[in-house]
Amino acid sequence: EIEKADYDTLHQDYSESVDALQRAIAVLKQQSHDRKQAASLVQVSALKELALIPESAKETLDAFLQQEPEGLEVSAPEAHGYEFQSHGVIE
Repeated sequence: EIEKADYDTLHQDYSESVDALQRAIAVLKQQSHDRKQAASLVQVSALKELALIPESAKETLDAFLQQEPEGLEVSAPEAHGYEFQSHGVIE
């Protein structure tokens, strides 16, 4: 009887773990794409809205976000802001 209770507890734990893994894999499959660099810069520009960021830092962020890349558009392809690296997990 004690062994059955131990088995039931262990089985429930494993079942919950497998369910959590299946849900996590489903989320990864939905997000299995690279993010463009511009989308990543949106996060940087969102820092300007925080009250904790000093005004001088906000001005520096503005200057950085407004500058044009010089010559890089032709010589190098645009890098991804984030490259999805969990293909091995979802396959």
